[in-house]
Amino acid sequence: MAQGAVARYLDELQTEGGLKGTDIANVTEVSKATVSRWKSGAVKPHPRNELILSDLYYVVGRLNEYYAADEIRSWLYARHPQLGGERAIDLINQDRTIEVLKVLDRLDSDAFV
Repeated sequence: MAQGAVARYLDELQTEGGLKGTDIANVTEVSKATVSRWKSGAVKPHPRNELILSDLYYVVGRLNEYYAADEIRSWLYARHPQLGGERAIDLINQDRTIEVLKVLDRLDSDAFV
């Protein structure tokens, strides 16, 4: 992920996904100051965090088809029966994004409203 892409992803996660710097810091397990340094281009994220950001960006993009930014943030933090009572934000952190995407695929097919 190029340095400019990191800043763009962070901007879009905030505007499109309603996520705050603190949310991004929590899901990537870094400080809010580190997220600010990523955004400014002063520091590049660790490859694991690049993957988390990329997955989060993709999930937010998919959710953007159905929800407004504040609803997306709530959806990511809510416990979902379709995820065994787990939160999407935690699954993304644990490299289990595929489970979240399966729920979104069911949303696409109108299995869940």
